[in-house]
Amino acid sequence: MTMPVASGSGVDVIATKLRGAIEDGTYGHGQRLPAERDLAVYFGASRTTVREALRQLETDGLVIRKVGSGTFVHWPTIGVNGNIADITSPLELMEVREAIEPYLARMAVVHAAAKDLETLDKAVDELEAAVGDQAAFSAADERFHLALAEATGNPLMTWIYSQINDVRCHDQWNAMKQKVLSDDAIAIYNRQHRMLVNAIRRRDAQSAVAVVVEHLQKARNDLIGVGRLAPR
Repeated sequence: MTMPVASGSGVDVIATKLRGAIEDGTYGHGQRLPAERDLAVYFGASRTTVREALRQLETDGLVIRKVGSGTFVHWPTIGVNGNIADITSPLELMEVREAIEPYLARMAVVHAAAKDLETLDKAVDELEAAVGDQAAFSAADERFHLALAEATGNPLMTWIYSQINDVRCHDQWNAMKQKVLSDDAIAIYNRQHRMLVNAIRRRDAQSAVAVVVEHLQKARNDLIGVGRLAPR
């Protein structure tokens, strides 16, 4: 592996050179950097100086240092056009949804206005009308969950969920729709959607969160089921 061109031996210089080599792909994600002693020789610096430079990179989140194993690059390369969806698996997406959506429901219970409830009701009507049409259901489902984010009254939360929806539109998810979105599954999802809106209308945070957790658990189980059936 080609080393970055050496032009100085200070901590900042070494950190800058290694940072550039990581960002331009000279050292890829998960790859082990040269040993401290080799970097010290190359840069004409002490191992203490190299160690401090690596500590800077670790603080910046570019490397992970493992005692006894070395220093490894932690710099996932975003896919074509910088699309995070290219490197996010469906199950990784579920992990993010499970972290965020219960809190969305709780916030919606507190902040949803009458117009938000009307929007959610309309979204559920569209979902129920989409039974038998996977594409229409998927599009309506994205609108429903974005409307849930909007019902929090927090524009940043709405923006965050719009990013989640972008990932949900990715080819990795689209490829699974035909297997995951059976008529029976859609019926269950729609029942959960309606229960969630009703809980928000009652200002029942406990029930709203419980419905979301159940909803996401089913989605996760469906994805895992498809994964087990997929050819290896």
